[in-house]
Amino acid sequence: MSLHFSVLASGSTGNAIYVATEEHSLLIDAGLSGKKMQELFNGIGKKIEDLSGILVTHEHSDHIKGLGVLARKYKLPIYANEKTWKAMDGLVGVIPTEQKFNFEIEQVKSFGGLDVQSFGVSHDAAEPMFYSFHDGDKKIVVITDTGYVSDRMKGIISDADAYVFESNHDVQMLQMGHYPWSIKRRILSDVGHVSNEDAALAMADVMGDKTKRIYLAHLSKDNNMKDLARMSVQQTLATRGVIVGEQVELYDTDPDKPTALAFV
Repeated sequence: MSLHFSVLASGSTGNAIYVATEEHSLLIDAGLSGKKMQELFNGIGKKIEDLSGILVTHEHSDHIKGLGVLARKYKLPIYANEKTWKAMDGLVGVIPTEQKFNFEIEQVKSFGGLDVQSFGVSHDAAEPMFYSFHDGDKKIVVITDTGYVSDRMKGIISDADAYVFESNHDVQMLQMGHYPWSIKRRILSDVGHVSNEDAALAMADVMGDKTKRIYLAHLSKDNNMKDLARMSVQQTLATRGVIVGEQVELYDTDPDKPTALAFV
């Protein structure tokens, strides 16, 4: 078992996910300070300088806060699509040209035996995209920051061994909460974030026989709770005939500490 990963941090305060094989390791987003990113890597016993590169999903600050610092300090290759590069201009400082690489939507890039496929999502950013990782017959999918999961997305991400899947908010908590209506409307829109229930319905559609792990990610600190997200997802999956604890396991993620390294 070579393909492994850790959700280093997930939430509105910062996002970063580590995916690796024995030969190559990649970081998806660097949404926390350089100092905090170092702490998170120490927590899983890995080194930032050993990364093969950083994959950017979109330009929102909770995904790129530490990007410029890591790029310059460790001279790492950075991959993003052209519109995201333009949107990040002025947000991440100067990144040397030789470290900047284009990775467009629905392309595949190979890092040795690790193939990475990008796919577009529906979010209010320049051209947001996430990633599916393949090593032989093993597959890990990362999908957060989307207002809904389209049939096209489902086709790309189906039948993975493990998912890092957005479960952003409880609709009732959001509606009753203190956010201004404009923010609530944005979160609930097709370019916002998926709710616990909608996430679970999408999970049920894409899960396959080999799917064993689902990590509930990007939980809102104001409009969700771990126990509530897990209960909502578990109950919704059950309505589709998926029994948590038998077919699949649910895992929590945190905004400031990594999950244990998991192998698929």
